[in-house]
Amino acid sequence: MTRQPGRFPPGFYAFLTGRGLFSVIDSILGTAVGWHLYQATKDPFDLALVGLFQIVPVYVFFILTGWVADHMSRKKVLQTGAVCWLGIILCIAFEMHDGNFNKWVLLSLLMALGTVKAFISPSMQAIVPNLVPPDRLGAAIAITSTVWNLALTAGPFVAGLLISLMDFKVYWTVCVICFVISICFLFLPPIGPANTGGQRSKKALWEGVHFMQRNPIVLGSLSLDLLIVLGGSVVALLPVYAADILHTGPQGLGMLRAMPAIGAVLIGIYLSKFKTDFRHAGYTLFTALFVFACSVLVFSQTTSIWIACACLFIYGASDMFSVVIRGSVIQHNTPDALRGRVGALNAIFIASSNQLGDFRAGTVAAAAGPAGAALIGAITAFGVVGWGIWQFPSLRKLTSTDMKEKA
Repeated sequence: MTRQPGRFPPGFYAFLTGRGLFSVIDSILGTAVGWHLYQATKDPFDLALVGLFQIVPVYVFFILTGWVADHMSRKKVLQTGAVCWLGIILCIAFEMHDGNFNKWVLLSLLMALGTVKAFISPSMQAIVPNLVPPDRLGAAIAITSTVWNLALTAGPFVAGLLISLMDFKVYWTVCVICFVISICFLFLPPIGPANTGGQRSKKALWEGVHFMQRNPIVLGSLSLDLLIVLGGSVVALLPVYAADILHTGPQGLGMLRAMPAIGAVLIGIYLSKFKTDFRHAGYTLFTALFVFACSVLVFSQTTSIWIACACLFIYGASDMFSVVIRGSVIQHNTPDALRGRVGALNAIFIASSNQLGDFRAGTVAAAAGPAGAALIGAITAFGVVGWGIWQFPSLRKLTSTDMKEKA
């Protein structure tokens, strides 16, 4: 049977639904737990603990989680992970159902949730090439990134509505959504282990790191993702910027927070439908990163909320361009037997860039003010672009996202 042009196999749609709901749950839980915990303790440090307890397992287990994603069926990893998530969220729902909860029990459950997520994430990244033909991989990455951005945008809003309507019963709703995820993953096609060698040596565990070091294209893609967000992110500055620079209220802040996601989603839809590959992939990647840095620079100097919104729209749109190109390049240049271990490394890079990027922005803002912090972020982002062009010429010279590093 001939596959219709522009269509994905049914298994990809099942994955996409489960992937989107997984991100929604993650976002709802973060918002709901943070709200209820702060209402109970009134200690802002507890909000930091919520993130910390979920991030630590990603760092602790990344070597093992990548190996599992390569040596076990990725479908089974996702199915098992969804069931484990459902069990842990049920425990959270029981702990929180009457509002009388133990903070440390809750944080322990969040750490268990983070541990399961650490195993799920590499398989979620690595399984996409197993679900779509090679000529649709770029479009699949674009639409997956778009759904992820939509979920992150909708999650806090949905959480706010559910908390206002249901309060502590919101966690039972999350359980239902998690059950739906486990059903979605049942419809994935049969997928065997990518690596059937079964090696359990120390070398096999670290092979993802060694592969990344040997491949400048993959190393450059991952490094640029880490450094551009770490150095140039301004999302953490938006509440301060809205109040002290733009002199706007909560509605203005909501508009500012929405703009990067709107830009990313619209570009993601465009790329998934009309742009499956890039004729000058390396040039387009560095152009997108340069535009990202320019958007941060203009944002740092404006006192107009409308210009700020336009900058943040471009900020999200340019980031989506680079995400899709880098994601396609990494998938095409990584053997299937190593995609899980490289995916685990990518999870480390993403967690580091997001968490440390917010920490960097807040710390610099405390010393130099929000505008100064944004300006320093822009200068840093320009430096990252220049460094990447000089350090990774093979990435810069890529003519297509499926072009591979020569041995």
